[in-house]
Amino acid sequence: VTIELNLTGSGTGIQEAMEGKIDIGNSSRKLKDDETGLVATQICTDGIAIIVNNSNSVDDISIEQLEKIYSREITNWSDVGGPDKSIVVIGREDGSGTRDGFESIIMKNSEADYAQELESTGSVISTVGTTDGAIGYVSLANVDDTVKAVKIDGVTPNEETVKDGSFPIQRPFLCVVKEGNDSELIKAYLEFALSEEGQTQAENAGAVPVK
Repeated sequence: VTIELNLTGSGTGIQEAMEGKIDIGNSSRKLKDDETGLVATQICTDGIAIIVNNSNSVDDISIEQLEKIYSREITNWSDVGGPDKSIVVIGREDGSGTRDGFESIIMKNSEADYAQELESTGSVISTVGTTDGAIGYVSLANVDDTVKAVKIDGVTPNEETVKDGSFPIQRPFLCVVKEGNDSELIKAYLEFALSEEGQTQAENAGAVPVK
C-alpha cells in the first residue's frame, strides 16, 4: 500500500475528507459543529506549550492572564510579575490547527490580537527565542532549549500532565474519515495507529499516546 501525504492545515484536511477528496484527513484540533458527516478517531494527544524568551523571569501564567495577554488587555510583563517590558504577541496563521486549539481553549471571551502571525512551528520558536519580551505557543513536542515553556496555573507542561488531564492546554490528534467510507485499508491503518507499535511511534514523535 502506498500512502500519499499532503501537508496542509487541519481545516483543509477536514474539508477534503468531508468532500470525499481524500481517504483520511488529519486534524490537530476538535471538529467544529458545522464539520459534519465525519467519523473521528483520536490517535494521540498533544499539549500546547506557552513559550517565552529565555531571558524572561516569568515562569507561571494563569489562563485568565493568558487571555488578557493575547487580547492585548495586558501589554507589559510587569503586570504578570515579570520585568518592565512590552509583550510581543506571537501566534500562528489563520487555519493552523495549533492556533485553533489554542484559541478554542484560551480565547473564550475575546479575540486574539497578534503582533505577528507565523506559518510554521519553527518560525514561532525562532522568533520567540530571538525576541526579547515575546510570547508564543507551539506543540509541546517541539519545545527546545532556545525558549522557555512556562507553567499554566501552576502546572508544568509535560507528558504526564497532558496524560492525566491536569495541563489545561491540550488538543487531540485526529484521523477523520467520511461517514460511510468502509474501506478495509482505512480500517487497517487506524488499527495500526492504535496498536502498541503505532502508539509507540506516536510517543517517539513527542505526542502522548491514548493507550
